[in-house]
Amino acid sequence: MSQYDVVVIGGGVAGLSAALVLSRARRTVLVVDAGAPRNAPATHMHGYLSRDGIPPAEFLAAGRDEVASYGGDLVDGTVTDFVPDGRSGFWSLLAGGQRISARRLLVTTGLRDELPDIPGLRDRWARDVLHCPYCHGHEVRDRQLGVLGGTPGAVRYAQIVRQWTHDLVYFTPPDILTAAERTQLLARAIGVVEGSVEQFVIDDADHLRGVQMHDGCVIPRDALFVPPRFVPNNNLLVGLGCDVDAEGWAVVDITGRTSVAGVWAAGNVVDPRAQVITAAGAGSAAAIALNADLVEDDVRNAVRDLDHGVPPRPTTNAHPKESP
Repeated sequence: MSQYDVVVIGGGVAGLSAALVLSRARRTVLVVDAGAPRNAPATHMHGYLSRDGIPPAEFLAAGRDEVASYGGDLVDGTVTDFVPDGRSGFWSLLAGGQRISARRLLVTTGLRDELPDIPGLRDRWARDVLHCPYCHGHEVRDRQLGVLGGTPGAVRYAQIVRQWTHDLVYFTPPDILTAAERTQLLARAIGVVEGSVEQFVIDDADHLRGVQMHDGCVIPRDALFVPPRFVPNNNLLVGLGCDVDAEGWAVVDITGRTSVAGVWAAGNVVDPRAQVITAAGAGSAAAIALNADLVEDDVRNAVRDLDHGVPPRPTTNAHPKESP
C-alpha cells in the first residue's frame, strides 16, 4: 500500500502511541522508523505506570505488535524529504526511493544528546554515566554520586540529584561558581571539585569507580550524572517550513498541530523534557486531533460529491482485516 491517511515518521513511544489510536479509529496508518531510539543504551525504562523497569526494546516491540494488530503498517526506513500534494497532503520520500502518499503527517523524530568530549563517556552512557535522575536516580540511591557541572543550570541540576544521595560531588571548571551557588552547595553538603575531568576509572568488573582529574587526583564515584545538551531532530520539520523556536524545537498548538497545514509533531522533537509517559500522551493527543481534522476533510469531500450528484457512499472498514 502506498496511500495512507497518516504517515508517522518516528517509531518511538510518541509515534507508536499515535499510530495505535489512529489505527483503532480505522484510519490507514504507516509508521516509518529509522531504528535508532534515543534510550537504546538504557537497560530498563522507569516512571511509566504499569511498565516500570521494562527494557526499552521490549516496550517498543510490544507497541509495534499492538499497532500491527489493529491494521497499522510499520516499515524500517528513513524519510529523506516531503513533497506537498494538494492542500494538506504530502508525498513522503524514503531513502530507498519509495514514495508514499499521506493525507496528513505526524513527525515524532525526537532529539539527540550532545555529550561532553571526555574519553570513555559515551561508552558508559546510560550505564553509570547518566542524565536523568528521575529515570535512574533510584537505582543508584545512597551511593557515591557526582554531577558534571560547568553548563547553565548545572548547579540546580545537582541540587535535584542530591535528593537521591547524601554523598554528592559537583565537578566544575575553576572560577565559574557564583558566591550564591557556592553557599547553596555548601548548605546541602554537596562537595565541590574544581578542575578539568581527564577520564574515568573503571574496575575489572567494568564498573565506574572514580573520576580522574587533569592533575591526576582520583575522586571515588559510583555513578556520574551529566546534563547533556539536547538537540532536536528537526530537519524534516524545518524542510517543510514548520515554525521552530530559537533553540530549534517545533512550535505546536495544544494538540500538536504545527504552523504548516496537515503536519503535526509530538514527543521530544517538541518538548525536550518529555519523559516516555509524557511523550506517549502527546502522541495520543495528536492522533485524536489528526482524526478530527480528517473527519472535517471527509465531510467537505462528501458535501462536494453530493453537490455534484454523487450519491453518498456506504460506510466501509478502513482496514481489510478486523482487529482481534
